[in-house]
Amino acid sequence: MSRPATADVTPQPAAEPLLRATDIRQHFPVRRGFFKPNAYVKAVNGVSFDLMEGETFGLVGESGCGKSTLGRTLLRLIEPTDGACFYRNENIFEKTQAEFGKYRRELQMVFQDPYSSLNPKMRVGSILEEAMTIHGIGTRKERTDRVIDLLETVGLSSEHYFRFPHEFSGGQRQRINLARALSLTPKVVVCDETVSALDVSIQAQVLNLMKRIRKEFDLSYLFISHDLGVVKYISDRIGVMYLGNLVEVATSKELFEAPKHPYTQALISALPKTNPKIDKQRIKLSGEVPSPLNPPSGCCFHTRCPHATDICRKVVPTSRTISGTHKAACHLYEDNV
Repeated sequence: MSRPATADVTPQPAAEPLLRATDIRQHFPVRRGFFKPNAYVKAVNGVSFDLMEGETFGLVGESGCGKSTLGRTLLRLIEPTDGACFYRNENIFEKTQAEFGKYRRELQMVFQDPYSSLNPKMRVGSILEEAMTIHGIGTRKERTDRVIDLLETVGLSSEHYFRFPHEFSGGQRQRINLARALSLTPKVVVCDETVSALDVSIQAQVLNLMKRIRKEFDLSYLFISHDLGVVKYISDRIGVMYLGNLVEVATSKELFEAPKHPYTQALISALPKTNPKIDKQRIKLSGEVPSPLNPPSGCCFHTRCPHATDICRKVVPTSRTISGTHKAACHLYEDNV
């Protein structure tokens, strides 16, 4: 009798991340004289994460935690202090400005303020064509045709081509910013508080537009926001930042159903109750956020953590896998604690 065929159980290699940030640091010097700096503001202090192709990775935290600085550093709008950023396995931090130029087409950003991020003296058509002109893409007619297509893609029309930014509402201006980011056919778009300046109803429209665009243009988003509800709605995975450090990373579902880090638990407990029948206990944090100019020793959160012990005050916790892709940098989950 012939032996039945067995299924192929050869393990498949894990997909490589499209963008990998490794130990990113952004320290700004504080000078009190004309010579060497006396101290450094540690805005980003050793952040590592992966962004997979087609994924939306949300980055959330309190104002001043360094999330926007991290986004700008990844795109080299601010030169990094240390660390590496691999895009398609190429460390873009090692490239010269001339070499990095070819990557700028694939790495774009949508800024927070829909008003100041558009040149008030330029018509919308010229704003959207500018980047294509700089990179030598297409003829003048081809660029104009593409701009009209992009305007229609983001919910505007060809008649908006000749208008100035002041003739648009905040939501429309953010749609223009999205169209500008798409003009160079990017693969990664960093969205820095993209909807925070918009009304709630307009936020929903722009978020739904972004989700549709992601599928249509095969994009990956790094979505930065302080709003947990917004991040939950749009993100596949979420990273939580505190005082320049990434303290927890998990899928959106895992993070909201079973947060592990005490800081994440406090953030989620502050969300409004969606079910009045469920008794939800609010976790109140004591004290103020320490200054990034003089961060605490050990765990950066120990000064406000209700579970802090001696080891938290002395030793910096490493990011530890809790389950699957769920990671937390907390001594509570270390075997020796």
